[in-house]
Amino acid sequence: MKNTFRFYLLILFVLFLSFSLSSAAQQTKAQQSRPQPPPLKAHQVKGNIYEVKGGSGANTGFIITEKEVLVIDAKMSEESAKQMIAEIKKLTSNPMKYVIITHSDGDHINGLVGFPPDVTVVSHHQTRKDMDEAFKEPKQRLYLPILTFSKKLKLYSGNKTIKLFYFGPAHTSGDIVVYIPDEKVAFLGDLLFLGRDPLVHKHKNGNSFGLVKTLKNILKLDADTFVHGHGDIASKSDIEGVIKSLEDKQLKIKTLIKEGKSLDEIKKAFNVEDRPPLPGRQRRIGLVEAIYLEITEKK
Repeated sequence: MKNTFRFYLLILFVLFLSFSLSSAAQQTKAQQSRPQPPPLKAHQVKGNIYEVKGGSGANTGFIITEKEVLVIDAKMSEESAKQMIAEIKKLTSNPMKYVIITHSDGDHINGLVGFPPDVTVVSHHQTRKDMDEAFKEPKQRLYLPILTFSKKLKLYSGNKTIKLFYFGPAHTSGDIVVYIPDEKVAFLGDLLFLGRDPLVHKHKNGNSFGLVKTLKNILKLDADTFVHGHGDIASKSDIEGVIKSLEDKQLKIKTLIKEGKSLDEIKKAFNVEDRPPLPGRQRRIGLVEAIYLEITEKK
């Protein structure tokens, strides 16, 4: 009996070892097949204003002033945030004073935990509400914005003035524009997408008509260089093209609604095919559906 029992124990051990090795191999293979983010690097925009591309998360930026550094958005991971800080330290030994958050999407805020705990996090008050809901871990909650505003805010650093503007719900309900008047540079977060439909997060009370209004207000700024979260630096003509595209879609959808077309028929007219949500994720609606809902909900 003892030999039989030992034999079964041996078989169970071999099976367990085989399963563990197989699981480890599959995990390693999955990690190797997962696309790695491109290397993170800072690029000069104008003067002491820089854009940070690469790493995990959206494009970010920073401004070096006489005695400190102001950072715009925080990347998507602690690792990428620390890589960004390393890039900043290559250019200056000045401490980081502010991290300005353009809106509450994870690819702009989740890297906050990689920053020094004494930074002042700045955002629109609605973005802070969204972050308060999203940040569950104690470490994350240390980085909830402590300086918020409703319409506009000026930050002063040495002889540099940085103006923050909120023009209303757009991509989300809390998007802000970071404007540096001396260099005529504006950071837009996700208020601008080029070569694709803009994203309007209805689950965060974003609004396509509000986005048009916001983009038109951005054009009124005395700026000629626009840094945004997911593409190359843009110009005023790029923004004008996005406004025209959005207004054309809105007008066409209004017309189709007046003709009695259903949402499904309107989606077909724009060759929109809904994709099933990822497991554990809620369905995110596309631009055409967002515009349709905005128009029909007004009735």
